[in-house]
Amino acid sequence: MAAVAPRIHEAPDDLLAAIDWCYEQGWTDGLPVVPPEVSRVKAMLAADSRPAETVIAHQPATGLDLSLHAAAVNAVMAGCLPEHFPVLVAAFEAMDRPEFNFHGSTASTGGSAPLLVVSGPYADEIGMNSDVNLFGPGNRANSTIGRAVRLCLRNVFQMIPGISDKSTQGNPGKYSFCIAERTRGNPWPPLCEAEGYPKGTSSVTVFAGGGFCNVENHGGNTPEQILGSVADAMANYGCITLGQSVVILAPEHMAIVGGAGWTREQAQDFLFSHAKRSVEGMKGVGKFRDREYDTQHGDGAHALAAAGFVHRGLNPQDILITMGGGDAGGHSCFIPSWSRGRGSILQHAPIKRS
Repeated sequence: MAAVAPRIHEAPDDLLAAIDWCYEQGWTDGLPVVPPEVSRVKAMLAADSRPAETVIAHQPATGLDLSLHAAAVNAVMAGCLPEHFPVLVAAFEAMDRPEFNFHGSTASTGGSAPLLVVSGPYADEIGMNSDVNLFGPGNRANSTIGRAVRLCLRNVFQMIPGISDKSTQGNPGKYSFCIAERTRGNPWPPLCEAEGYPKGTSSVTVFAGGGFCNVENHGGNTPEQILGSVADAMANYGCITLGQSVVILAPEHMAIVGGAGWTREQAQDFLFSHAKRSVEGMKGVGKFRDREYDTQHGDGAHALAAAGFVHRGLNPQDILITMGGGDAGGHSCFIPSWSRGRGSILQHAPIKRS
């Protein structure tokens, strides 16, 4: 199905009545939206030089398309500013790749939400938060960009809770799940450079993320102690799968890991090696499946995969690690992926400005 041609709706002139009217149309995530007045939509579209009917994402299961115009309408409703729009567009262009499994990750009982991690100078230019209260409320760019993703999923792709979105318990990230990578004090290259983009190019990485897991360690003072705590969280019986992982190290923890000279690659190797459970233990909780073991220990298995154990992920590169959060506090986090067996692999795309 081609993108639906833009339509002008006659809404009440009174602002509060227009907000209620948007509720009546079923266009909200449960919270009030900004009525998508024509001039605001045009201002949003001006942030991208392509025609408004350009399709930036497609859902194979339904045949529905997301055009720049539809994305702009939902960005206005979410409260975005025009300078936020390039991030939203790049995120959907990344999610549009088959490896992300766009439909499955949004419809499954697993309850994943698209996590956006913005890396590079554009995050600072638009005032994104990479610091204190990283995943919390209060920052307009973080909150509205993440919310715009949700509104596009609901209003364009018709991922309606209880109908097409079959999440068993859901995920608060379904309201908004968008952060910026912290570069201040970060000893590692930014993700945008690690992803191969030229210096100065910003990127957005998208990940079908499950529930947020806080990793608290106030006493550890070696990389092994800090990352050992993270690995234990990654390997808990409740969420260990062959799926990928996102780990956001707090600056306090990164100072210990990076301060000891550890690289991102060394940290990935350590986490992969230690985020594991024995096959016997997996069988004990009814979670082991032979095909998973064969995947990790058959032909082409990674050298760090230990016989008799199931690791989180297939290799160290399945673990994205970066830094974010405030200076004080030994609180990092781990976010599991939605699925590996049915397929959802994190993707990234450059942020383009007109």
